[in-house]
Amino acid sequence: MSRNLFLGGLLSGLMLLLAVMSFVWTPFDHAVMNIPEKLQVPNATHLLGTDHFGRDILSMVMVGARTSLAVALLAVGIGISLGVPLGLAAAAHRGSWLDEIIMRGNDLVFAFPSLVIAILITAILGPGAFNAILAIGIFNVPVFARVARGAALSLWSREFILAARVAGKSRARISAEHILPNIANLLIVQGTIQFSLGILAEAGLSYVGLGAQPPTPSWGRMLAEAQTLVSLAPHLAIVPGFAIILTVVGLNLLGDGLRDRFDPRLLEGRA
Repeated sequence: MSRNLFLGGLLSGLMLLLAVMSFVWTPFDHAVMNIPEKLQVPNATHLLGTDHFGRDILSMVMVGARTSLAVALLAVGIGISLGVPLGLAAAAHRGSWLDEIIMRGNDLVFAFPSLVIAILITAILGPGAFNAILAIGIFNVPVFARVARGAALSLWSREFILAARVAGKSRARISAEHILPNIANLLIVQGTIQFSLGILAEAGLSYVGLGAQPPTPSWGRMLAEAQTLVSLAPHLAIVPGFAIILTVVGLNLLGDGLRDRFDPRLLEGRA
């Protein structure tokens, strides 16, 4: 096992563990305010301190992990479920009007920064976790469509695909039975990358008030609430910021490790 794969799996697993644990246990109720204990520094009772409402920061980070990971995961799911079929269809009909429509639509989406599109969609539909998932997921669609199309095009001229065509299989059946299994490794690696970007996008939307709404904790909103208190209680910004960094770095390392493991050229170099 490579070092990147091990470290990435360790960091990602830690955040996933915190998120899952938050369903059954947190040190304190994340929504309960305790004004007399506000702005406490990390101590034996509150391991990561308390915020300006006296809420336990560790509990909020745990529930915030659940929110961020859920939004990013569902957004990646939207991207895969819509983008991969579009990419496979474009590759199967290369040069046709269908290919042109799909790829020009992708170009249209890519013409705008992802966060700008997400802000636009959530501003129109309203703030909330569901709309954040939809906004981030829409941008993921052309990403997976391009990856799937590019990888599939390199396979359509292979002998086993030509044999399947001679056997009378349709383009859709060939894409599902022969193309998709052979590009799944690339899609998995791309999924980890988009997952980390989804964490950042969710934090950005929550930071400007367009993500998950109170009382649901969110790492991005925790940063937004801490910005006026940085000089007085720096831990309010350090803790959620560190959580975002660890999660994104962990997912990127995991993606690099999976790429190294799945890439046959790298495997040959190690043999």
